[in-house]
Amino acid sequence: MNDRFDEMRLFVRIVEMRSFRRAAEALGIPASTASDVVKRTEARLGVQLLSRTTRIVAPTLEGEAWYASCLRIVHDVEDAEAGFRQGEAEGRLRVDVHGTLARHFLLPRLPGFLDAYPGIELIMSEGDRLVDLLREGVDCVVRVGTPVVSDLVVRRLGRLREITAASPDYLARHGTPSLLGDLDSHRMIGFLSSQTGRAMPLYFTVGGQETEHLIRIALQTSSAETMVAAAKQGIGIVQVPRYHVVDDLDAGRLVEILADHEPSASPVSALFPRGRQSSPRLRAFLDWVIRISFDT
Repeated sequence: MNDRFDEMRLFVRIVEMRSFRRAAEALGIPASTASDVVKRTEARLGVQLLSRTTRIVAPTLEGEAWYASCLRIVHDVEDAEAGFRQGEAEGRLRVDVHGTLARHFLLPRLPGFLDAYPGIELIMSEGDRLVDLLREGVDCVVRVGTPVVSDLVVRRLGRLREITAASPDYLARHGTPSLLGDLDSHRMIGFLSSQTGRAMPLYFTVGGQETEHLIRIALQTSSAETMVAAAKQGIGIVQVPRYHVVDDLDAGRLVEILADHEPSASPVSALFPRGRQSSPRLRAFLDWVIRISFDT
């Protein structure tokens, strides 16, 4: 294996599989050859790229940087080749999805996507942090909220209705607020923003305008599922996308409050680098995900 592109593709596989042997098997070469190729690359670059133990292979800091560079090049070459194969959608597609959107909206429909595009190997991570798509080799992110980035293409996918709710037990102990002013005597379960490091306030619509209310916080968490679980335990008022609590509302475990002042629906968007628009596998994913109804 003397070709630089093949060396880069091998290195990407080793990092992703955390194994020389599995990466070598995937590419149909001996494991000893894979090890020799990495040693040759490390000697050429003058840095150690991989930390090797008896149980796992992991990239060093320099290896992470080299992996990101290799991944971009491998993607570009694969996309260029696909363009001459009449846009056949195949290869690895890396998508990062906000919170539980993946499990609630994407996964139930995913078999149909993979059946339609058997050549695509989907790698789906889950989070809500800011992702450097180019550096980390991510093709696309799906996020809730208004995007603040200017160097990415934004494709709007839908809107999520928000709801304010509490448990019957909590309302029995603290009273049911009928006016926004009643919230001063209540406590809330706050969503801890990864961007600000602070709990987000409650939002309500009054006369077509959205207002913020930050009342006494009983609990802060970065997990919407934990927020809902805490609300069912009577810890406080919660405000989450409606899809999180549909079953709990139907079963009476939670009760909607202040429905006349429902918060504005939160936009759901797909964001991707401008240079990735020509990727057949990304186009296939975007055409599929845009048909999913995120409106609840």
